[in-house]
Amino acid sequence: MAGRGAGNGRNSNGGGRRGSYQDGPPPRRRGPSRSGGARPRQGRGFFGTLFYWGAVMVLWMGVFGVGVFIWVASDLPDPEALWKKTDRPSITYVDIRGQVVDRRGAPDSPPIDLKSLPSYVPQAVLAIEDRKFYRHWGFDFEGLARAFYVNARAGRVVQGGSTLTQQLAKNLFLSSEQSLKRKAQELLLSVWLESRFTKDEILALYLARVYFGSGAYGIDEAARRYFDKTPQNLTISEAALLAGLLKAPSRFNPVSSAQRASDRATVVLDVMEAQNVITKAQRLQAVSQPLRFVPTSRGGGAAYFLDWIAEDVGSIVGEPEEDIIVETTLDLAAQLNAETALAQELGQNGKAMRLGHGALVAFAGDGGVRAMVGGRNYQESEFNRVTDAKRQPGSAFKPFVYLAAMERGETPYSVRVDAPIKVGEWAPQNYDGKFRGAMPLISAFARSINTVAVGLGEEVGRDSVIRAARRLGIRSRLDPQPTLALGTEVLTPLELTAAYVPFANGGMAVTPYGFKRIRTRSGKILWERTPPAPRRAIEDGPLRNMNLMLAQVVSAGTARTAQLSDRPVGGKTGTTSDYADAWFIGFTGGYVAGVWVGNDDFTVKTNRVTGGSAPARIWRAFMVPTMKGVAPRGFALPLAPAPDPNALAEPTDENVETLPVDPMDMPVGSDGAPVPVSQTPEAQPSAPTPARTAPETRSLDEIVKDVQTRPAEASGPPR
Repeated sequence: MAGRGAGNGRNSNGGGRRGSYQDGPPPRRRGPSRSGGARPRQGRGFFGTLFYWGAVMVLWMGVFGVGVFIWVASDLPDPEALWKKTDRPSITYVDIRGQVVDRRGAPDSPPIDLKSLPSYVPQAVLAIEDRKFYRHWGFDFEGLARAFYVNARAGRVVQGGSTLTQQLAKNLFLSSEQSLKRKAQELLLSVWLESRFTKDEILALYLARVYFGSGAYGIDEAARRYFDKTPQNLTISEAALLAGLLKAPSRFNPVSSAQRASDRATVVLDVMEAQNVITKAQRLQAVSQPLRFVPTSRGGGAAYFLDWIAEDVGSIVGEPEEDIIVETTLDLAAQLNAETALAQELGQNGKAMRLGHGALVAFAGDGGVRAMVGGRNYQESEFNRVTDAKRQPGSAFKPFVYLAAMERGETPYSVRVDAPIKVGEWAPQNYDGKFRGAMPLISAFARSINTVAVGLGEEVGRDSVIRAARRLGIRSRLDPQPTLALGTEVLTPLELTAAYVPFANGGMAVTPYGFKRIRTRSGKILWERTPPAPRRAIEDGPLRNMNLMLAQVVSAGTARTAQLSDRPVGGKTGTTSDYADAWFIGFTGGYVAGVWVGNDDFTVKTNRVTGGSAPARIWRAFMVPTMKGVAPRGFALPLAPAPDPNALAEPTDENVETLPVDPMDMPVGSDGAPVPVSQTPEAQPSAPTPARTAPETRSLDEIVKDVQTRPAEASGPPR
C-alpha cells in the first residue's frame, strides 16, 4: 500500500478534483459558466471607449462654453439702451484758458437711419468689409480660416477675418488689445448681437460708431469731416472713398495722400460693380468724377494730444446723455508754437538732414502736458511718437547715472580719470579714442565722457542707476547691462521728458496727465482730478548739484543753441545708434520740453544729426515765444559760491555753427560702442594721455580754472 501510494504520487497529492492542491489551484475555465451565476462585465472596446470619453469631453466643453458666455454677457449693457438715444452728444475739449481745442462727436452716437441714406452708401461698406453680412450668424469660418492661413504664411498679421458684427462688438464693448481672450469675447459677443438685433439694426449701429480717421466716428461725422456735407448727399465715389478708409484710416486718409485714397476708392468701386451694387456706367462715372475734400484737420496737431486722452475720457463719461466739456492741461498758444517750431525745422532742413519725423512734448511743473506734437503731420501719420515710439536716449540717459553718484556723496567737482576701462569683455571708448586723464565730474558730464559715465555706473551699481531712473518716472524695461550708462535701453519721449521734470520743479516726482476736470454742459461735474500727495524724487543736495551740471551743458556744451537770453536753462542732448536718433531735453524753472527727431525706419540714418543741432533749435524756437511774457523762474542750484558755469568755454558764433558735426556729440551704437563719423587719421585712436592726478592741496577753484584754460580740442561739448 505504501509503495503503491508512493508510486502514484500524482493521485495522492491531489490529482483528483476534490482533494487539496499543494501546488496551487488549476487554471479556471474561460468558457461561460453553466451554473446560472452573474456573467462577467463586458469591455467597451477601443471605439466604444473613444466615443464615451469624447461625449464626456463635449459635454464638459459645452458646460464650460455656457459658463464663459454667461460670464462675458453678465455685465453687458441693456441692448435697448443703444436705441434710446435721439441726439448725438458732443465732447468739447478746452485748454487751460477755456479756449476750445476741438469739438468731437461722442463715439457712442445713436444708430444711423439707413432709410435716409442712398442705398450705395451702406452697400459700399458691405462690399469691401463684409460681403456675407446678410448670410452669416456673426462670424465667418471661411474668412477666419483664410486669414489664419495668409497670416501664418506671412509670419505677421496682414489680413483680418472679422465680420462687420465682430467689429461692432469690439467697438461697443472691447478694447483693441490683441489677445486670444479678447478674440474669444469678440466671437461670443457677435453671436449675442446677432441674437438680439436684426441685420439692418446692426448695420445702422455699425455705421454710427465705426472710426473713419481724423477723429471722425460714424458716417455722419466722416461725411462732414472729409466732404463738408451730410451722408445723405454723398456721391458714389465719395461713399467708396469713405468705405475704403475703414481698412486703414491713417494710410488711406485723403488729406494725407489723395492718390492713395483715390486708388483705394477705385478698388471699392470695382468690387461694387462685381457684386452688382452699381452698374458699369455708374462705376465709370464715379471713377472720372473728381473728389473734393476738406483740406484742414480739426484740432490741428492737437489731434495727437486728443487721441492720447480720448480713451480715458471715454471710460469716464461712458454713455453721455448730454454734451460733455473736458478741461484739458493743453495750452493752445504753446501747442501752436510747438507745431510751428517742428514744421519749420523739418521743412527747412528735413530733406538735407534726412529727417522723416520729429516729436515734441512740454510739461508744467506738476506733470500737466502743455503741448504735444507726435509727428510732422497728423494727416500723414496718426502714430503718436511722443507716447508710442520707443527709442534709445543715448547720453540723454546719463543724468540718472550722475544723479546716483551725487546721491552717493559725489559732487560736480569730484575728480575721476578718463582712461581705458573694461567691463567684462566690453571696453567703452570715447568718440575720438582719446583719453584725457583726471577731470572733475562737471567737465566729464559736459564733455559726455563715456569712460567716466560707465565707471560711475559701475561704482554706484547699475541697480542704483535703475532705481534713480524709476524714482524720476521711467517705467520702460531697464536691464542692468554694462551699456546701461550710455543709454542703450529704449524709452518714449513722454516718459523721458517727464523724468526731467523733477530737476525743474524742486525734486518732486510727477505723473503725466492731460485733463483735470470733466463736466456736462449744464455744469454737473462727472470727474475731477485729485492731485496726488507730493513725493520727493531727489533730495535737495543732489538736485542742486545735478542742476549745476545740466546748466553747464547749455551754457558751454553742445546745447548752447538752446540758450535763452532772459532765463537760465538746463538740459541734456543725446545722439544714438549711428545718428538714428537725436534728442534734447531742456528745462527752465517749472517748465520742461523734450524734442526727438529721426526716422520711423530704424535702418534709415539721419545725415549726422546730433542733439545739439535740430532738436536744440526746435526747442529754442518753441520756448522763445512760449516764455514771452512769462516771468523768468530759476531752478535749484548749489547754495555755496561756485564758479559761474557761463564762464566756461563761452561759445562764439563759429562754435555754434559747428555743433551739428561736433565730434564730442558722439553717437552710440546698440552695443554701447561709439560710432565714428569717418575713418580719417584724425578720428583714429591715439595713445592715451597720461593720467593727471590732482594734488590734494588743490582747491575746487583751481580745478575749475584748469578746465577753463584747457585747450579747445580737449574740451569739446557734450552730446
